[in-house]
Amino acid sequence: MSSFGTFFKVTTYGESHCKSVGCIVDGVPPGMDLTEADIQTQLTRRRPGQSALTTPRNERDAVQIQSGTEFGKTLGTPIAMIVNNKDQRPNDYTETDVYPRPSHADYTYLTKYGIKASSGGGRSSARETIGRVAAGAIAEKYLTLVNNVEIVAFVSSVGSIAMNRDPRSEKFQDILENITREQVDASGPIRCPDAEIAPSMVSEVEKHRDDHDSIGGVVTCVIRNMPVSLGEPAFDKLEALLAHAMLSIPATKGFEIGSGFMGTTMCGSEHNDAFFVDGDSGRFRTKTNFSGGIQGGISNGENVYFSVGFKPPATISKEQSTVSYEGKEGVLAARGRHDPNVVPRAVPIVEAMAALVIADAHLIQESRKAAAAIVTSKGF
Repeated sequence: MSSFGTFFKVTTYGESHCKSVGCIVDGVPPGMDLTEADIQTQLTRRRPGQSALTTPRNERDAVQIQSGTEFGKTLGTPIAMIVNNKDQRPNDYTETDVYPRPSHADYTYLTKYGIKASSGGGRSSARETIGRVAAGAIAEKYLTLVNNVEIVAFVSSVGSIAMNRDPRSEKFQDILENITREQVDASGPIRCPDAEIAPSMVSEVEKHRDDHDSIGGVVTCVIRNMPVSLGEPAFDKLEALLAHAMLSIPATKGFEIGSGFMGTTMCGSEHNDAFFVDGDSGRFRTKTNFSGGIQGGISNGENVYFSVGFKPPATISKEQSTVSYEGKEGVLAARGRHDPNVVPRAVPIVEAMAALVIADAHLIQESRKAAAAIVTSKGF
């Protein structure tokens, strides 16, 4: 469906070349300061046309709040947000009425619904993520107020060119502990904070772009100042909710948290995160963080960090063999504008989905604590 979340719930709408895209966010606590300026920053980081490494589609992606606020304060009622599509070129996609694009959603949407959007990727387009990013900005503001939560994502690989993401790496742990969004954006158009390999990543994207092709990559994200006890036993473990959120982003193909697949090569005595009591805060901490801040599906207060794999964008202008919907063989070269690599623009989308998960989990836990306090006060 088109909704995500339980207490903090977002419903997105829109296709790639319709009149507008946006969302409705329900469950935002009342009395919180909120204006378009709080939301626009992340939308601007997501927008197309940021550099020569992204699609040249020219959209300002200016957000308008339609409801749920008054005099810059949230009312506790649903917040509707809209972003108008300006640079629409539906005629770029007429050939998809005849041929399904390889590895795109043309065929599967048509077989599922019996009809599909005639231009772009329709609902499967990354334009849909505008609503997610707008809602995520509100979730982030809430999380900043309740626990000064910080969420920072960055590009950690492009093709075979990758940062060292080994949790045992001091350099990697220093990045997770200290990297800021300002530093990520200042690192260049690829948004990789490792200055030694970022130029090679740029060259890799440029090479595939100039060859009318595309290449995949990985986005890594860290969530700092995490509240303890978020996440539910069994099916709604915090890492499961994060995986659900991340794999719902267009073009994603993989998710790992903490030590991830690298942890499968370690022995238990090395991988176990030993506890100690922090002398400054008096709270339980772990000496290492191979768990990625989550144990038993519940946050333990350490940094939550994970990585998301994005496939090469399916829309490319290189000729590809395909068949028509009538089954006749043919050749297709897409004319639409597209990203040769999506990971730089995926950074704020990953941050937004992480914020939605943590905000929802926090409201769920606070409701449980409030209910327990009522029971205790009544002497039950």
